[in-house]
Amino acid sequence: MPRQSPVPETVDREFFAAANRGRLVVQYCGRCDRWQYPPTTRCPVCDGAESFLWREVEGRGTVYSFAVVHDTQIASLRADLPYTVVVVSLDECPGVLMLSHLPGAADVAIGQAVRPRFAVTEATGQRVPEWEPLS
Repeated sequence: MPRQSPVPETVDREFFAAANRGRLVVQYCGRCDRWQYPPTTRCPVCDGAESFLWREVEGRGTVYSFAVVHDTQIASLRADLPYTVVVVSLDECPGVLMLSHLPGAADVAIGQAVRPRFAVTEATGQRVPEWEPLS
């Protein structure tokens, strides 16, 4: 399925650089002892910028929510209908939810265990995280 091709900006450059290496990283505020996603320049709790670190995580998680898309007005996505979009709660990062695809999954369930995999986008070659069920 065609994937959006993000163009990294200053705030998310580390996230996408890690994805290109097949790694998942999430911002962590050392001052607040909390995970932050999506990336931001300052902690929304303590307003600190200097306390932000990028930490690599394994990325295992559970399906928090999902939707199977059966119709779209976007012509480039029609050939791959239906497709599944998932919201994943990361096991290692309390409070972090990530939104992406779960390719080829016909039977998806809330609470299902998943892990990341990285797919290359067509327009820019940027790798992005997707999810696959754990066997």
